[in-house]
Amino acid sequence: MGALLSKITATDLASTLTGDPEALHVHLTLVARDVSIKGHTVKIHCHCLTVDGNGRVQPHRLAEFMRNAVVDYAIPRSKVADAKARDLKYNSTEATTELVERAKRSFTDLANTGEGGEMLLFLLAERFLKLPQILCKMDLKTDTRMHYHGADGVYAGVTPSGTLKLYWGESKIYKKVGDAIRDCLASLAPFLIEPEHEDAERERDLILLSDKADLTNSELTGALKRYFDRSSEMSTRVQYCGVALVGFDAPFYPASDVKVLADQIVDGSRRALSDWSDKIGARLAAEKLSDMEIQLFCIPLPSADGFRAAFLKAMGIKGG
Repeated sequence: MGALLSKITATDLASTLTGDPEALHVHLTLVARDVSIKGHTVKIHCHCLTVDGNGRVQPHRLAEFMRNAVVDYAIPRSKVADAKARDLKYNSTEATTELVERAKRSFTDLANTGEGGEMLLFLLAERFLKLPQILCKMDLKTDTRMHYHGADGVYAGVTPSGTLKLYWGESKIYKKVGDAIRDCLASLAPFLIEPEHEDAERERDLILLSDKADLTNSELTGALKRYFDRSSEMSTRVQYCGVALVGFDAPFYPASDVKVLADQIVDGSRRALSDWSDKIGARLAAEKLSDMEIQLFCIPLPSADGFRAAFLKAMGIKGG
């Protein structure tokens, strides 16, 4: 065991990131990033849906883009690497294709599913914030019609001194912005502020991380798992942070048969961002999260229900 890395670096984590960051811009337009709120350590990042050359917003294209990353999200990295190696050996795509079908089957068919929001959070965490997912929750599900109990995702960053920044993920996509912010931060709070004990909300995920954490490379994975080994000094060098996503209906999107200029959607988002920030600040204070590092994505949508329906359709799932 002496050959294990002593600590993980930012370069190590960056080497495990998935996907092309530029592909995000095809479907999501950045409105603002790193927006701060006085008295809090949150950073808000706002994206709206992109307007195409015909003046249309295309939520179905966003859903299809998400679907194409389903293996990156739902299958552990080491299993993807093994499948790619097998396909290379036999000049085939059989093993990778099997993972695609396996990944798609892990999603629920419930009409009110939040899994689309969780997957969008994954794409933004990895491709926008450069925080790799280190626990693949979809691979842990035993029933496709049940949601996994725990955080909506677990992501990692690292400080120059080698402290692991563990980002607990939470996403909510609702019709009303206030409801999404309230429930998202209420769900996230226990993972960040509960004292360490066996009944803490985060405890199950921490136990899973000690066994299931995955950075593809066995040496990197071994170094990562030392942070979750309570007999290791590295377990004292973990900082809890949050990464969150709230999606909600926004009135400045046009009706489906009306053309719009991209600037109209961006300007509408910018004007509303101050109000959204006020709501976020109030909830952070109510949940005692003001001192916790949280990266929070605001995603105004034409329709929260429409987003869920588009995601289920792209996945080939009939909502139940």
